[in-house]
Amino acid sequence: MSESRLEVGSNTAAILERLTAIEQSESVRILYACESGSRAWGFASPDSDYDVRFIYVHARDWYLSINAERRRDVIERPIEDLLDINGWDLRKALQLMYKSNPPLFEWLHSPIVYREQPGFLQDMLALTPTYYSPRGCAWHYLHMARGNQREYLRGDPVRLKKYLYVLRPLLAIRWLESGRGVVPMPFHELVATLLPEGPLRDAIGQLLAAKQGSAELAWGPRVPALSDWIAAELARLESGPLLESTAKPDPALLDRTFRDWLES
Repeated sequence: MSESRLEVGSNTAAILERLTAIEQSESVRILYACESGSRAWGFASPDSDYDVRFIYVHARDWYLSINAERRRDVIERPIEDLLDINGWDLRKALQLMYKSNPPLFEWLHSPIVYREQPGFLQDMLALTPTYYSPRGCAWHYLHMARGNQREYLRGDPVRLKKYLYVLRPLLAIRWLESGRGVVPMPFHELVATLLPEGPLRDAIGQLLAAKQGSAELAWGPRVPALSDWIAAELARLESGPLLESTAKPDPALLDRTFRDWLES
């Protein structure tokens, strides 16, 4: 188990107990488990859920059944005591890596890791240069930004916390357009790297302080510095991110990784 990013906190023991219970009840081996939501992004409220995500593998024979393709490749548990826990089968995770799925890459770069089988994260990260598509990921982030802006930020008042769920994907697109590689999870890193000091940074700082210091933010008055920047970015991106398409890579490395972890 990796020690470098393991989370230590009041709910860690409960999370680890739930993960062990899942292994036992589902007859699987959890290869990696991390935090994936606002707590990993760095703008959680005191009452935010713990968004625990994991990658697991069955015993080899489970995949060799003639009905294997019909079997569920996700494990989900109801939210209980602020713990939102679910995971993907290894084969599903690798299929999504082939499609350059942004949430998967975010899991692998989470600053909060609960469990890791030795060598697994290293193997997955070694695949990133081959299968990470900046253009594909940028389109994913643009879809997120447009959806949250349309649903929550068009009128006045607005759903205040949703500013963060539009700002983060828009900054992620800028990160990708600048050629910096995989988008980091911590929101403060995006802000510090991509935005100069000024009214926009100040408004973001005030919003973060409000969200981190109280219960989940409800509706409130429109924040012009945030709304105006978001509108300008969405207008700039009307025709899509400024990134070129890339050819589909060979899936052979993913097949090899799948077989290696079935046999380990």
